[in-house]
Amino acid sequence: MTINTLAKGGWNREQMSCFRKERYSVLNKRINHTWDFVVMQAREQLRASKQRRKADRIVLECQEQAYWLINRPPIETCKRALGRNRVKSSICLEGFVKYSEQYLNHDPIMQGCLPSNPWISDDTAHWTMNAEVVPTPTRLRVERWSFSFMELLNDSMGKREFMTYLEKEFSAENLCFWQACEDIRHGESSRIIQKVEEIYKNFLAPGAARWVNIDSKTMDKTLTGIRHPHRFVMDDAQMHIYFLMKKDSYPRYLKSDLYKNLLAKAIVPQESKKSVFPFMRRQRHACPSPALVVTHATEEDGHAKGAGEAGTNSAAGSHA
Repeated sequence: MTINTLAKGGWNREQMSCFRKERYSVLNKRINHTWDFVVMQAREQLRASKQRRKADRIVLECQEQAYWLINRPPIETCKRALGRNRVKSSICLEGFVKYSEQYLNHDPIMQGCLPSNPWISDDTAHWTMNAEVVPTPTRLRVERWSFSFMELLNDSMGKREFMTYLEKEFSAENLCFWQACEDIRHGESSRIIQKVEEIYKNFLAPGAARWVNIDSKTMDKTLTGIRHPHRFVMDDAQMHIYFLMKKDSYPRYLKSDLYKNLLAKAIVPQESKKSVFPFMRRQRHACPSPALVVTHATEEDGHAKGAGEAGTNSAAGSHA
């Protein structure tokens, strides 16, 4: 398509329509690194087409028009393809390396488990310390909450601590609304209508007890969708509140004394050596090999013969 656009006079922008000018600019921006090569190919194709006979040119143009009439993609698909963000592979690899380094100390396979590895021992202290709700969490667990906002929300204890902070900031309704929307998305289908009505009554209705701050455009779209409730009717409003907490409340929580004190009081488990499973405590040679059995039998026979000869000699001496 690029070569075709250029071959039909793409480099002379004054002779192009508004649509072709726009496509020309987008193509130049997208393939700027190979633009000279594409222009060279277009010029060669234009020169070759001029050397063909008129009948051949008409046939080729008819074939091209027929092809695009059949295989032409929808306009919306083309717009999405042209507007899609593309990231260089080097940037992707840098992000992957950064992610791996960040989670290295939290990987039980790479760094092991403290106080002991529950997969190869009978010690369950690791599961007890990392239960959903504990009096004092581990330091690694609290540090992980600062990696991303979703890490905090995915942890039940982290979500509870964040709710405590939001209550002090008088903005706990944001997290309650987000949790209610999650309940609709992943809850029972038979209760969707009831839950949508409850959310509207508690968070969206004028004068609601826990009214949430949503922009007018999102509110209008949500209220229109509530007329025909479904599982994803609150997605726009939920996303708006999510980014509001992520950009405002979450950074302030990480800088608050509540998080710092919890991080200072967090437990750092010490390595403990517990006994392994019973089948690993057996002696290495629990059953002797046949060679050892033969050796022991030979030694016993030798001892028996020596005892018999000693008894015969003593009997002969006494007789004499």
